[in-house]
Amino acid sequence: MAFFEVVDPAFGGFVMGNAPVKQLATGFDWTEGPVWFGDANCLLFSDIPNNRIMRWTPGAGISTYRAPSNYANGHTRDREGRLISCEHGMRRVTRTELDGSITVIADSFDGKRLNSPNDVVVKSDGSIWFTDPHYGIMTNYEGFQSEQELPCNMYRVGPDGQMTVVVDDANCPNGLAFSPDESRLYVVDTGRMFTDDPQHIRVFDVQVDHLTGGDVFHIINPGCADGIRVDTDGNLWSSAADGVHCIAPDGHLMGKILVPELVSNICFGGRAKHQLFITATTSVYSVILNREGVQQP
Repeated sequence: MAFFEVVDPAFGGFVMGNAPVKQLATGFDWTEGPVWFGDANCLLFSDIPNNRIMRWTPGAGISTYRAPSNYANGHTRDREGRLISCEHGMRRVTRTELDGSITVIADSFDGKRLNSPNDVVVKSDGSIWFTDPHYGIMTNYEGFQSEQELPCNMYRVGPDGQMTVVVDDANCPNGLAFSPDESRLYVVDTGRMFTDDPQHIRVFDVQVDHLTGGDVFHIINPGCADGIRVDTDGNLWSSAADGVHCIAPDGHLMGKILVPELVSNICFGGRAKHQLFITATTSVYSVILNREGVQQP
């Protein structure tokens, strides 16, 4: 079975022919939001329709980390190693403190409720950047069908707690990732539900607390991008309908990791940050790469 498709010969050095794409666990409804906890040697990820966050531990397998999860979607870690989560059900972004208590980071803007925060990243200055599309409030499948009160924006919450809009011209911003030096921010636009909006990855220049630019960086085919991550050389790895695509910093497709289910999201982790974890519809997969991911604590 072929696990990889090489487009740019350089991609052949990123993958290893004897490192298979392995299914780690299955039986879920729609998996999202993987985040690696190296200090706990485990992967957390969301099974959104079943309202739970799951844990996969090497050698031990699957257990439940949190249920109910308020229909949590995307996750990351902050610079102190705490879990940052996007919750569809409560329409908020939260932080799990080291003692297990929950702190609300954002749940409204200008006196109106957020839609359904989707994905989140933390910059080295401690600021939290997250996308707020409407997917979790459009139906009852991944949350609660509700009235949309705000546009589908992207926000920044500064270290001082001040919240600002940083992208207001996307149809539905989704996955996001900083370049290794944090000079660029890649933002996926997957379009509004039940429409034919354009679907693409945009790239912005980061100006401390705001963004400029926003040109289309790459269009995934087949399917569309959802979750994205970068490696230490600045290559962008994106979910796609046929697996995971690797995109060079100049925007050209380098190659593909082929996965038998529709991929939603990815993250790097493992012993040397060289293991790519893949959430894909009903399952979680992984593959060892000859690449090191940019991974938070």
